[in-house]
Amino acid sequence: MGFAELTEFDFHPRLAASSGIAVALFSGPDCGSCKRLEKNLPEWLGGNVNYFYKVDVQRSTALASAYDVFHLPSLFVFVNGHYHGPLQAEAAPQPMRTALENLLAEPAHEEP
Repeated sequence: MGFAELTEFDFHPRLAASSGIAVALFSGPDCGSCKRLEKNLPEWLGGNVNYFYKVDVQRSTALASAYDVFHLPSLFVFVNGHYHGPLQAEAAPQPMRTALENLLAEPAHEEP
């Protein structure tokens, strides 16, 4: 399972059509940490996540601004097409899984 690319034009419609859990990775083409996370997240979270999406912040600047993306990589979780919250954890398997479980146990955050 790899990452499907989203743009400003299809971000909301494609997420709205995504049932289950989706993770959106905001990244940049020159971001080494983003590339490592993109490579590893499907393995680390694949059993718990139905969709992986990525947004190139250089091409989708309005989305990056709307989601207050100030550092890369930035991750956001959506459940049944609705924003749930930011996913923040050390870039390693167990911290990512734990952070996702903890986030999903919380009420949904308000979309930025």
